[in-house]
Amino acid sequence: MAWQDDGSQVERAGIMDVILSGGITGALILIVLLALSFFAAYLVFDQVMTLRHGEVLPEGLGESVRQALLTSRLAEADAACRREPSVLSVVLLSGLAEIEFGWLQVEKAVEDALAEQSSRMMRRIEYLSVIGNIAPMVGLLGTVTGMIFAFQQVATTRGAAGAGDLAEGIYQALVTTVGGLIVAIPSLAAYAIARNRVDSLIADVAFQTQHALAPIKRRPSKQVAPPKPLKPS
Repeated sequence: MAWQDDGSQVERAGIMDVILSGGITGALILIVLLALSFFAAYLVFDQVMTLRHGEVLPEGLGESVRQALLTSRLAEADAACRREPSVLSVVLLSGLAEIEFGWLQVEKAVEDALAEQSSRMMRRIEYLSVIGNIAPMVGLLGTVTGMIFAFQQVATTRGAAGAGDLAEGIYQALVTTVGGLIVAIPSLAAYAIARNRVDSLIADVAFQTQHALAPIKRRPSKQVAPPKPLKPS
């Protein structure tokens, strides 16, 4: 309760009153927004755990592979990658698998693996962008339906509904818009941060991969004997 200047009392709406002010339709839309917010929170937590530097680029893996390749211990380099599954190890294994075909094939395999791993990591955070774009639309749906109900009340009463009644209907309708924005703004912010994090990690993976596989590039290429000319029959 609050006091006006003229001494009369007005009742302030609590949080539950605001949530339930949109009626059944508004409540259903707010439930959808709540579900989207929980899903967004789960995605943020998942990205915090999976986009850690140590999870993507295990400490010392690139140097271990480099030292093994410097002494032509390919099996040891392969084993080092398999002991520590990560984005870096997947990219390194892709390059090592093509070592017999020369540096150009190794480089192409690494580029393909980097693109695939980047795409895989981005797919996980794209849902945050989807939620950030859908949530305002869901909130706007509640607002539009609330406005329809408000003006329907004016129409059914043939204008007998006063400005106060119309204002109450509009107020109820705008609650869902606020809910949609509350869900969308943090989701889009988290998406932007996670996307930049993925770009930074993939760049680090590319750098460490080039450094680790550099001994392959320095190897002399195999000389292929030219085909023998056909003897005339």
